Amino acid sequence: MSDKLKYELRGVSASKSEVHAAIKNLDKGLFPTAFCKILPDIMAMDPAYVNIMHADTAGTKTSLAYMYWKETNDLDVWKGIVQDAIVMNVDDMACVGCFDQIVLSSTVGRNKNLIDGDVIKTIILAAVSFKEKMANYGINLHLAGGETADVGDIVRSLDVGFTTFARLKKEDLIVNNIKAGQVIIGLASYGQSNYEEKYNSGIGSNGLTSARHDVLDKSHLTKFRDSYDHNTPEEVLYTGSKKLTDTIEIDGKNYKVGDLLLSPTRTYLPVFKKIIPLFKENIHGIIHCTGGAQTKVLKFVKGVHIVKDNLLPIPPVFKMIQAESQTNLKEMYQVFNMGHRMEMYVDPSAAPGILEEVAKFGIDAQIIGKVEASSDTRLTITHGDQVFEYIPE
Repeated sequence: MSDKLKYELRGVSASKSEVHAAIKNLDKGLFPTAFCKILPDIMAMDPAYVNIMHADTAGTKTSLAYMYWKETNDLDVWKGIVQDAIVMNVDDMACVGCFDQIVLSSTVGRNKNLIDGDVIKTIILAAVSFKEKMANYGINLHLAGGETADVGDIVRSLDVGFTTFARLKKEDLIVNNIKAGQVIIGLASYGQSNYEEKYNSGIGSNGLTSARHDVLDKSHLTKFRDSYDHNTPEEVLYTGSKKLTDTIEIDGKNYKVGDLLLSPTRTYLPVFKKIIPLFKENIHGIIHCTGGAQTKVLKFVKGVHIVKDNLLPIPPVFKMIQAESQTNLKEMYQVFNMGHRMEMYVDPSAAPGILEEVAKFGIDAQIIGKVEASSDTRLTITHGDQVFEYIPE
C-alpha cells in the first residue's frame, strides 16, 4: 500500500493540501512571506506596531498520551501535551521575531467519561509551569485563562489547544527574504538542551497519526478502542510490532517506545531570546519545520534552489518509525522533521557566531545547506548517496 493511500485512509494529510487550497485567496496580512500572518495594530492603531495572533493544538498526540496514561497511570504525560500545544504556537511566532510578552489562552475539549479531573488539573498546572520556566530566561508569557468543555459527542478522548497573541514593534519583525548566497543553520530537535529535564527524541507534534499506527501493534486496537476513528479501515490501524512499554536502547540507555513518541516538542524560545537581538541584521528567514516538515520552506520562497546537503543525523525515533512503516525516505522528510525542527537562513559571515551561541544551550546545530539562484523554485535533500527533489505543490 502506498504511503499516500495510508495517510488518506487514516484521515490525515502530510501537506494539508486541502486546507491550503481553501485559504489560498484569503488575505495574507501585511507581509505575505512572513512565517506568521502579520496584522495591523488594531489595539492602538499605531503604525509602528503590528499584531500577531496564532492558534494550534497538540494534534493526535493527545490520543497517544491517553493510551500511555491508561497503560501506566502516569499523569505527567499530559504535561508534555500542554508543552506541545503551546510550543506549536509560540515557536511559530518566534519565526517572525516575536519571542516575548505573549498572551496564551487555552481550549480543552474532553470526553468527561474518559478524562477525569486529575488530568484537567495537570493540564492547567502544566501551563503555569511552562510559563514559569520561560520566565527564567527572560521570556514573559501571560496566561489569560481559557475554556474547558465537556464535548464527548465530538471528541473521542481529549483535545488540547492554545491561541496566542502579541503586539510587536514593526522594526523587530523578521520577514522571510530568502535569497541566493545565504546558508541554512539547522537546530536539532533531539538530545537534551540545558533547559530540558530529560532526553528528547525529537518527534515534535507532526506525523503522530502515522507514527502511532505504524509503530504500535494490533493489541492496541482492542485495548484502546477510544484511541482511533472507528470509520478508519482496520488494515491501516496499529500495523507495527511495538508496545508502548517496549524499550529501545539509545546511547547505552533504555527508553520506552511510548516515551520516545511522546517526547515534548522542544521550544527554541530561550535560544531566540539570546541570538535574535545579536544577529537580527544577518537573519533573513526562520522556518519552523512543522506541517510539510523539511519541505516547509517551499511555501515561503520563490525563484531559488534550497539545497540541504549536510543534514544532522537522523535520530533513533525516526529510524524506528521508518523501519516499522517501511515508508520511503523521501516521504519521511515530508512528514517528520528528521532531526532538526527549526532552520535559519543567514549570512555566511554570521553563521559561526550563531552556532557558538546555540551550543551554549546544549543543542546540536550546524550549517545544513545553502540557497542557490534558480530559474524555478525547488528543494534538494541529500542523504548519503540518495538525492530527493521537491517542488512547491
